[in-house]
Amino acid sequence: MDIKIDDLTGNEVAELVREHLQSMALNSPPESIHALNLEQLRSPEITFWSAWEGNELVGCGALKELDGPHGEIKSMRTSSSYLRKGVAKRLLQHIIEESKRRGYLRLSLETGSMDAFEPAKRLYASFGFQYCKPFSDYMEDPNSVFMTKEL
Repeated sequence: MDIKIDDLTGNEVAELVREHLQSMALNSPPESIHALNLEQLRSPEITFWSAWEGNELVGCGALKELDGPHGEIKSMRTSSSYLRKGVAKRLLQHIIEESKRRGYLRLSLETGSMDAFEPAKRLYASFGFQYCKPFSDYMEDPNSVFMTKEL
């Protein structure tokens, strides 16, 4: 698998981000959706990676710098044809390694509290993420869970 920084201009990446946003809309009420669109992902404080098997896009993930020692995982998504094949695990490893390289002391994330998000929560927990209170600009929300990991 080739994981590379992406400028978010390719059609395949745009479609995967659209799929991610549609999935969030199906599983979360609008006020609880914190997924970012293409334009928001192009923010200077966000690094976006796409993951490829040959010429096929298999997943994506992003890292947002919250402040000097704290990063946030954003936009983790596996292409539907590559679910349960280790794509998310490899992307998460990549993001954690990059966070350590940057000198972050903590890495956090927000995900949904509903059953559809159970696989993601299990993945994060398997990497040592623990449930925590809302961080950054997030507020308590029964539709969200927050997780963090000391690096």
